[in-house]
Amino acid sequence: MADVVRPNPAGAETSRRGLNTRDMYIPFGVILVVIMFIIPLPTMILDALMAMNLTLSLLILLKVLYDKKPTDFTLFPVALLVVTVFSLALNVSSTRLILTQGARFDGKMIKAFSTFVTGSGDTKGLVTGFVIFIVIIAVQAVVITKGATRISEVAARFTLDSLPGKQMAIDAEYNSGAIDQKESLLRKELLQRESDFYGSMDGASKFISGSVKVGILITVVNILGGIIIGSTLNGEPISSALGTYVSFSIGDGLISQFPSLLISTAMGIVVARAAATGELTEQVGQQFSQNARIYWIAAVVLFGLGLLPIFPKFVLFPLSGLIGYYAYRLTSLKKKKADFDEMMTRTGEAKKPKEETAEVSHMEPLDPLSLELGFGLIPLVDKDKGAELLERMQGVRRQTALDLGIVIPKIRIVDNMLLGSAEYCFKIRGVDAGRGAIRMGYYLCINPGTVKEELAGEKTRDPAFGLPALWISEDKRDEAERAGYTVVDPPSIIATHLTESIKRHAAELLDRQATKAILDGLRKDYSAVVDEAVSPLNQRDGHGLVLGDVQKVLQGLLREQVSIRNMVSVLEAVADFAHLTTDTRFLTEKARQALGSQLCLQYADDERKLHVLTLDPSLEQKIIDSKAQNSSGEVFSALEPNLHKAWINALRRSVEAVRKQGYTPVILCSESARYLVKTALDRELPEVAVLSVPEIVQDFTVESIGVIRLE
Repeated sequence: MADVVRPNPAGAETSRRGLNTRDMYIPFGVILVVIMFIIPLPTMILDALMAMNLTLSLLILLKVLYDKKPTDFTLFPVALLVVTVFSLALNVSSTRLILTQGARFDGKMIKAFSTFVTGSGDTKGLVTGFVIFIVIIAVQAVVITKGATRISEVAARFTLDSLPGKQMAIDAEYNSGAIDQKESLLRKELLQRESDFYGSMDGASKFISGSVKVGILITVVNILGGIIIGSTLNGEPISSALGTYVSFSIGDGLISQFPSLLISTAMGIVVARAAATGELTEQVGQQFSQNARIYWIAAVVLFGLGLLPIFPKFVLFPLSGLIGYYAYRLTSLKKKKADFDEMMTRTGEAKKPKEETAEVSHMEPLDPLSLELGFGLIPLVDKDKGAELLERMQGVRRQTALDLGIVIPKIRIVDNMLLGSAEYCFKIRGVDAGRGAIRMGYYLCINPGTVKEELAGEKTRDPAFGLPALWISEDKRDEAERAGYTVVDPPSIIATHLTESIKRHAAELLDRQATKAILDGLRKDYSAVVDEAVSPLNQRDGHGLVLGDVQKVLQGLLREQVSIRNMVSVLEAVADFAHLTTDTRFLTEKARQALGSQLCLQYADDERKLHVLTLDPSLEQKIIDSKAQNSSGEVFSALEPNLHKAWINALRRSVEAVRKQGYTPVILCSESARYLVKTALDRELPEVAVLSVPEIVQDFTVESIGVIRLE
């Protein structure tokens, strides 16, 4: 029976991908480099390729310098091989042109390097250039290449020897449960990649060593061959042939060895940074600024040498002054940091670091809320300079307790040297919750929409609300206020930003411990409602909710900026339905309805009138019908993508129209749709409030200013 050949769709797909022209660049380039050993090149193309070779070598060196880890550049061994072969191919092509064209050779790159080293081309210049060339070759061969080769050999050997031990350590962590299988496989893969990298680097370093030796041989061949060809075949005087071919050979040798020198340096840096992480510039800046004493000593030594009559004072004295100034700056920075830490400990806002013991019994919990300051903002919390920000932060905590009904824990203030000098950052349990930058000595001018005349200043944005703003100097403050700007000083900027961050993340700050503290404080005067709403044993016995359920209800209210200060009404509403259900979403809606007066007052105008947007009945029904529930029990609106996009676009248009009328955007809908509508617009328009009909009390009137409908 004859074999039937069936079509292979996967193979056809692979074939189609293989025809992609982009995939042909690298193979075509490598083949072209090899062909260059045989095919002669015009001088114009040779100049372009030599410039390209120099650029590639420079890019490789810069990438090595800015890589976070040495092993990030896994293609370095391959790049080293290709660039080395490319450089040798150019060397062979230039040798062919020099020997065949002689004095008529017009390669611009080679002539430029030759003229730069030998000068006018006389005997003295040729000898000087030849000596410089020999020195460069010696430095590269004896110092850089040999040292890098030795380091790569040792790194490869030690990496290979330590591989089994590291793999056993990973297996031990996996068996103990410290890491999962995915993390174990990832670590082993990284370990194998590191081993392969240093093994490849050990072999690739031999290419550079061989390239240096071949470069010396090619230069000698150029000189000897050029003298023979010029004096015998071309009939030139020996002195003329010597001047021509020695000059070209030196230029050719330099332009081929200079990229090789860059690659050798890059290779040495890669293998020498085996255990280092982070950019090289960051490491140098960090490690050379740890101790100011060494700079003081160096400055004194240089100054002492300058006092001796045989040393140049105009060099040593300025250098001593610069190093002494840098030592003074380092000393001042460390002193200010120590004073700040002492001040923070004295004021009680910063936790005193505990001494480390041999055994750690438990991990120190993260701060509920912390404020990290750049060095330039430390005066804002320095009591010797008024400590304006400390007073503002205490005011923020008091105001938050009044507005939201939760007591914010003490805010820990720390200095962070990783931040910019004028930057600050809020963190909630170690996670960024907001950051900004302050210009000390300047004021932030925000346009509230009533500015009559614009001022000149540095444009920026208000960090709390993202509104366009300007930085102005203190002498322009009165002018800005007369023009209608809202002028804010640096402490107020941070305090306002902190207030808004707390409001947005209030639900995260309310943990179980804080919830228990609220209930314990309320039980003293309202024990009946607390005992009815919350199970005394904190167990689901049908008597009430557990502490976690109450926490979720309160978090649901805070997530929509609803104050929980009226805890009695909240717990009474929860107690009315706790014996029927433990669905915290349903209980949250009932708590909102119990706080109806508070909600209406929050969004109504001075005449107790609510200006609301309503939903088209068909759209509201579609949202209700799209109700879905995920595996964790969360309910959400699962509209079709196109329908959801159309509904959000319609909502955006309506909200924008409401804002132009000067009203706060509020959507009024049925009780069954309220939560679904709110969750549907949380990502796109979280600032839009959504009320249900049962939340509207009789003392307030409602005016519909628009209907949201799909076009």
